[in-house]
Amino acid sequence: MGVLVIVWLEREISAGIQQRISPECAGPLGILQALADGTKLLFKENLLPSRGDTRLFSIGPSIAVISILLSYLVIPFAYRLVLADLSIGVFLWIAISSIAPVGLLMSGYGSNNKYSFLGPGYSFVP
Repeated sequence: MGVLVIVWLEREISAGIQQRISPECAGPLGILQALADGTKLLFKENLLPSRGDTRLFSIGPSIAVISILLSYLVIPFAYRLVLADLSIGVFLWIAISSIAPVGLLMSGYGSNNKYSFLGPGYSFVP
């Protein structure tokens, strides 16, 4: 529920800053805009690059999402609600969450686009 409120606030504030109409057409006060966006995402056409490596392009985002979800294993949510009680929890969290950028770079490389490394490349400049 909190995510829906944050998305709604972000859309309202950015619409006010950009002096444009906010998404108030989807339900009362634009509450159903997140549902409309999710429905649109489900029915979008899956585009694969014609000259790229489709395997890397498809597997890259999956690796990024799986590594982020696995990093939640070591986070204690309550006093007795711990998924995995490890003595090296912080190090495991850093190791697993550092795999996510590799997945993004894989999908960028798999697209065979000369601009795909332009954004992530700045983070690797010493």
